[in-house]
Amino acid sequence: MRKIFSDPDLIVVFAADPVEANLMRNFLENNGIPAVLNNEVMGTLAPWQISPGGAGAVRVLVSKERADEAKALIRSLSKS
Repeated sequence: MRKIFSDPDLIVVFAADPVEANLMRNFLENNGIPAVLNNEVMGTLAPWQISPGGAGAVRVLVSKERADEAKALIRSLSKS
C-alpha cells in the first residue's frame, strides 16, 4: 500500500507518458523518496493526447522537502 502524503505541498519533478512516469516513480521510491502520480487517468484513457513533459503528461510528484534530492537523482540518470 502506498503512503499517503500528509504534506499538501507536492512538487512536480518529472512529467512524461504513463510508462515513463511509472518507471520514474518506482526509481524514486526504490531510492527512498516517496512519490505519487498525477494525471494518471488521462494518460490511460487518452494516451494519444499526451505529449511527454507537456500537455496531458502524467506528472511525478514528491514532497517539497525531498524535491531537490529527487531532481538530483533524475539528473543522475541522464548522465549515465
